[in-house]
Amino acid sequence: MRDTSHAIKVFLVDDHPLVRESLTGLIDRQSDMVVCGEAEDSSQALRTIGLVEPDVAVMDISLKEASGLELLKAVKLRLPAVKLIVLSMHDEKLYAERCIRAGANGYVMKAESTKRIISAIRDVMTGHLCVSEEMAASFAEKYIDSRPPLGKSPLEDLSDRELEVFNLLGRGLETRQIAQSLNVSIKTVQAYCARMKQKLKLTTAAELVREAIRWHERQPPSDL
Repeated sequence: MRDTSHAIKVFLVDDHPLVRESLTGLIDRQSDMVVCGEAEDSSQALRTIGLVEPDVAVMDISLKEASGLELLKAVKLRLPAVKLIVLSMHDEKLYAERCIRAGANGYVMKAESTKRIISAIRDVMTGHLCVSEEMAASFAEKYIDSRPPLGKSPLEDLSDRELEVFNLLGRGLETRQIAQSLNVSIKTVQAYCARMKQKLKLTTAAELVREAIRWHERQPPSDL
């Protein structure tokens, strides 16, 4: 039995059991890291992550039960020393900066090689910000040049909460289900939808839902 007393302790948050199982097998095969706990949703993560005190948490932000971005912020607030890596199916151009602002130390897309996850864990433990070269260049250009980037997606104008509602609409959830998932009122969800229609230059709720579904269907599949 190997000695894990000095290994990097990794905590996993993903609502797909097969993804957690795949990540556990991958991480536990490394000589310098070990999975110390896992959770399938936000409430379970918040109940258990403080008990195991991981060095790194690898989490998806598309969770069934609650907002992954809100979970990210909550973990950073409660356990500021924990390094946070977002492992997501969503395009980093839309989500990476939001996650970094919320406290993440890295953003890895599920479509990338599994080796990327391992290198990301080691990178954030040495104090590096882990994003793709393309995203790092985008960050640099944004702060050096204040002009809006060419080809900017209208979705980038949505707030974090609006983007979460948009994502849930794309997954087929109705207004009441979204309200329950995000622990807000139906009227609040309706207000988010109204603002999204305005920002995306859409006229009806049906157009908003169709656009959300099209966007969700374009997200790359996970290779895990």
